[in-house]
Amino acid sequence: MDTSLFQHDFTASSAIDTHGRLLSRDWLGRAVRVCLAIFLLVCCYPVLAQAVADFHSRQQTLEGFREAIRWEPWNPERYADLATGLERPLKEGDLPEIIGLYEHAVQLSPNDPDYWSRLGQAYDWASRTVDSQHAFEQAALLFPNSPAIQWRVGNFYLREGRREQALAALEKALIADPELRRAAFDLAWRATGDGDLIARRMIPLRSDIYFEYLNYLSGTERLDAALDAWNRIVASGLSFESKDALTFLDALIAHRRIDQLISARTTLEKRSPSVTGKGGPDANLITNGDFENEILDGGLDWRVNRMAGATVRTDNLAFLDGTRSLRIRFEGTQNLSDVLVFQYAPVNPNASYRFEGYMRAQAITTDSGPQFQIRDADDPAILLFQSEGAVGSLPWSRRQGEFKTGPQTELLEVRVTRPASKKFDNRIAGTVWVDQVSLRLIEK
Repeated sequence: MDTSLFQHDFTASSAIDTHGRLLSRDWLGRAVRVCLAIFLLVCCYPVLAQAVADFHSRQQTLEGFREAIRWEPWNPERYADLATGLERPLKEGDLPEIIGLYEHAVQLSPNDPDYWSRLGQAYDWASRTVDSQHAFEQAALLFPNSPAIQWRVGNFYLREGRREQALAALEKALIADPELRRAAFDLAWRATGDGDLIARRMIPLRSDIYFEYLNYLSGTERLDAALDAWNRIVASGLSFESKDALTFLDALIAHRRIDQLISARTTLEKRSPSVTGKGGPDANLITNGDFENEILDGGLDWRVNRMAGATVRTDNLAFLDGTRSLRIRFEGTQNLSDVLVFQYAPVNPNASYRFEGYMRAQAITTDSGPQFQIRDADDPAILLFQSEGAVGSLPWSRRQGEFKTGPQTELLEVRVTRPASKKFDNRIAGTVWVDQVSLRLIEK
């Protein structure tokens, strides 16, 4: 056999095989590159589509929202955005499209409570009550503590006349979002006008919420409902401080509900005897008469009349008894003629009382110094007691007296005031301290 011929044939065959392998590798490389390109395109397109959709959505126009849907049709947020855009302002002809958009959003994201809630609102606008209820209940089931959802559910039930269910939903809303409380109170009263129902079904036994509701009732002059709320607070044993009741007490004072005011004071005395004083036949009717506690500036506590030319505060360095007193410092810039501090005190008509208070003075100028005054709160012209003024420098000095209330007197103002001086040099300077103020009924 010719070896050279065999070698030639073998070389030619090897060349053909090599060429085939090269062609195969080239086609394989091209296929890999094509697959990689397709893979990258599939991976990058959603990112690109989202970017473009975001760009159109940020325009906040209906056309922009529609373009965003075309680029990202799988995103439920795009349909909800367009529906929201069509709602501002809502036109009756747009309602079917709005419903369809929210339905599409719910189909794409069936576990999103916000989409269900907004679909329920759209159904409600279209008077599709059964569908609306189903959508709202689905939203509440998915997110039971959402204040926005519970607010919508509550409003829906109110429109349907289902008051107890509405108030139960509003209760969840105001618990979750304190900013909704005032609006929820107002909505419930406008919708029901039933204080007992609201208290039972919407107000939870929480001290902060109950007092916010009590303050709402007091501020809107619903005094009977406020009294009912106060009684519920007391009966429930909820923990609170005396200052929490200030708005309620102020409302009772303003409307001269004296019997209820006395009752409330008795309740506070039992809870905080160190603040309001002890009860009993020899009770001091002055709250915080020794100034050992914080001045509450309301209710039956002291109220400070802040004015130019005088500074009023408690002082723990100078006192007659205990650890503190009230200090009034005059700056020497004004001829003051006004009450500096005062408090209200409920009393009995045609009854005799004994007043006592102590003052200390340091370098009080002018001929007219601070003094105690007691007058009828309803007829300020009836001055029942007036002490001597404190001028110059004095050690602790007692000011006392007895008086009888008039046949109509039920509320007093106990005041520390400074009458204006009629002298040429009339701008008052110096410091006066007040301590151990008391007002007691003289038993016959």
